[in-house]
Amino acid sequence: MFVERELEKAFLEANDFFSVLLLTGARQVGKTTFLRKIASSRRRFVSLDALDQRNKAKRDPRLFLADNPPPVIIDEIQHVPTLFPYLKEIVDNVRTTDPEKANGMYWLTGSENFDLMEGVSESLAGRIGIFNLFGFSHREIVGVPSTPFLPERFCDKGMPEMTPQELFREIWLGSFPELRCARNPEKRWSIFFQSYLQTYLERDVRKLAQVADLGIFHGFLKAAAARSGQMLNYSDLARDTGISVPTAKRYMSILETSTIATLLHPYKNNRSSETVSTPKMYFLDTGLMAFLTDWNTPEALASGAASGHFLETWCVSEILKSYSEKGQVPSIFYFRTKERNPSEIDVILQENNTLYPIEIKKSARLDKADVRHFGKLAPSGMQVGTGALLNLYPTVCHLTENVLVIPATML
Repeated sequence: MFVERELEKAFLEANDFFSVLLLTGARQVGKTTFLRKIASSRRRFVSLDALDQRNKAKRDPRLFLADNPPPVIIDEIQHVPTLFPYLKEIVDNVRTTDPEKANGMYWLTGSENFDLMEGVSESLAGRIGIFNLFGFSHREIVGVPSTPFLPERFCDKGMPEMTPQELFREIWLGSFPELRCARNPEKRWSIFFQSYLQTYLERDVRKLAQVADLGIFHGFLKAAAARSGQMLNYSDLARDTGISVPTAKRYMSILETSTIATLLHPYKNNRSSETVSTPKMYFLDTGLMAFLTDWNTPEALASGAASGHFLETWCVSEILKSYSEKGQVPSIFYFRTKERNPSEIDVILQENNTLYPIEIKKSARLDKADVRHFGKLAPSGMQVGTGALLNLYPTVCHLTENVLVIPATML
């Protein structure tokens, strides 16, 4: 199965402006495959995963770059972040002497880490466009073009009908291209994620993040996966994993920088003292989340106690992908008050001085009570736009004058 990536248009448009493009993302989301597919035959390819090339780049960066002149793809740049100052030197020279040749000189891929992003910010600011690639989005899998999600511009044209059972199969399988493009992915699900975790732990966590005890980190991963879609409580994570709170915070930062998980921060307004300050944490692949929490079939997952958290995690991930695919980063938050019986809104998107509230429910009912907290945004001083209830109701319709019901299956 071949899947067109929605990021292609935004990436190639940026290629006409920036001298360097960096594509980041989690391991095995298809970064190298994507770049090699859209590259012209003139663009060379070199991987720093190969030890000989990596050692050459470290030992003599000028010679390495001379042997691999632009236009070129340099894969796995995080292995040699010391290349960035030399890339800057070459780029600045071309921009000065022959500006017409300065665009699109270097395409880089890398798994985000502290050294990588520090090198980018210090050496290539203003010269580099940075894109993040996720696993397949739902719309990429079904072959329907996407737009950055916003309730008022939502379009279900071309989206195939899907039952809740089929949706939870999608959630359970996850979004990694290698698994999703395989024949009979259900049969390969367990071995794929087992291999993925082993590779992630050995190559990224041990080497790049310098974590000594991989067994403890694996336990932290499982504990974090079980809390996706919930407010982040470092004390609970530390207690359940047998580590200190500072270590739990460091481990969570590893999940963030390696794009395994993301944090959704609470919305703050002129009444911020009444709202919580703790972020919510979401895994970015629900297949990995299911594997780590031992849901071994989509049927068990759909009927299990955690199914609501899985649906919410999947919806948030799809919303993020819809922006990332266009080279955009959304202003996205959640809302929760400090009251004993708190008011909460799962997702708030902010655009053009307008707030768009979104609630996610694993139900097929039309109940105005599900969006009763949307009115809490009125005192924020911001305009409140069209809201959305994402659930399992099969068709798009109005729940109220200003709230749409949108099937999660159509994201």
